Amino acid sequence: MRLFAAVLPPDAATAELAVAADKLRELPDADELRWTTRDSWHFTLAFMAEVPDETVPDLQARLERTAHRTPPFALALRGGGSFGDRALWAGATGDVPALRLLAQRADAAARKAGIAMEERHRSYRPHLTLARGKGETALGPYVDALGPFEGQPWTVAELTLVRSNLPASGVPGERPRYEAVGRWPLGGAAGVPGGSG
Repeated sequence: MRLFAAVLPPDAATAELAVAADKLRELPDADELRWTTRDSWHFTLAFMAEVPDETVPDLQARLERTAHRTPPFALALRGGGSFGDRALWAGATGDVPALRLLAQRADAAARKAGIAMEERHRSYRPHLTLARGKGETALGPYVDALGPFEGQPWTVAELTLVRSNLPASGVPGERPRYEAVGRWPLGGAAGVPGGSG
């Protein structure tokens, strides 16, 4: 199964971002982009691609330990950027070093479970993908319009393992469906007000 470890922003955070994203959709050529849906918004920590079923229990146990070793931390959605003209994303502010550490730990947990992971050639850049393009639509104006956006902070209190179910229907424009297959509170996070998840 295709899996990734992620931080899922709470509904209040995605609601704020959805308002900003709706304004972006009013910009010229916005219909040329493939916009992601609010229910799919997440910060990927470690992408594992195809994971054999027999590996999943060990992976889950290692991610649970990773979550237990990581204290809750504050995060907020802010501004954005792009990967060339292929992906538009919202960024993060707050305790980004803690998010990076959680990403490193999730990556290490997957490797220790025997999952072949891509080598990281640059430091982890937290991003939440809003839209994808084919490289034909300049994303600079969207990045500029998203620049002033800053959402309210929340406490990241959970690590989630997500299964990505790829479209099988062949219908153009169909998106992957995401399903949480494991959730673990960050160390001491049980009952944290405003926690994610």
